[in-house]
Amino acid sequence: MSDPARPSKQTPTQIGAAMSDGRPSPDMPAQPQHTHDQQGQAGQEASVNRLEQRLAGCRLCAERFAKTETAHSPAPVLWFRPGARILIAGQAPGLRVHTSGKPFTDPSGDRLRTWLGLDEAVFYDRDRVAIVPAAFCFPGYDARGADLPPPRICGETWHDAVMAHLGDIPLKILVGGHAHRLHLGLKGPVTAAVKDWHRYAPAIFLLPHPSWRNTGWISRNPWFEAEILPALRQTVSATLR
Repeated sequence: MSDPARPSKQTPTQIGAAMSDGRPSPDMPAQPQHTHDQQGQAGQEASVNRLEQRLAGCRLCAERFAKTETAHSPAPVLWFRPGARILIAGQAPGLRVHTSGKPFTDPSGDRLRTWLGLDEAVFYDRDRVAIVPAAFCFPGYDARGADLPPPRICGETWHDAVMAHLGDIPLKILVGGHAHRLHLGLKGPVTAAVKDWHRYAPAIFLLPHPSWRNTGWISRNPWFEAEILPALRQTVSATLR
């Protein structure tokens, strides 16, 4: 007759079954934390790679682009990586970027880097700066040779997935009215949104588009360079430290 006060001896199999709630078995060493971290990082990278592959192969706007004056094919420009400290949310690639496959490789990019106080090495370091436009492809030109707006279907299809993969980003820089609308739902004039910068800073800065077409706007609004740009550069520098 067994002693009721004395627990019966369990076999390793029984112990393993008893610990099936996810805790490590006392007979087996726990997996090192760094292994879990490495597996998590590898899984995250694989997930991002799958997203990039799907995005790179997107052809939702093929028929739309074929009807533009440029009659071009989709060519998504991707420049982001989880862990970036700064998000630059733009509008859409221009023709030069469509050709280069790298964002802001044009005079607008030169001006934007000056505004931010960044050189090209830091600006294009995807571990520090993610560049996510409202549309990933060049939308094309209209009959007058003007840039067409970013197709809404691009943002509606991809924006949430990309932002989810990027995770929390300390500083978001929204460049141009399309980015203001996509990220903040703003529908008013760009000037009013940019002038209200104290409302969103230091986590978010709203900028006009750095296109040469806005040179006159910059001249008419000297407060932009006098007030906003110094605060922006200081915040960018502090965020990247």
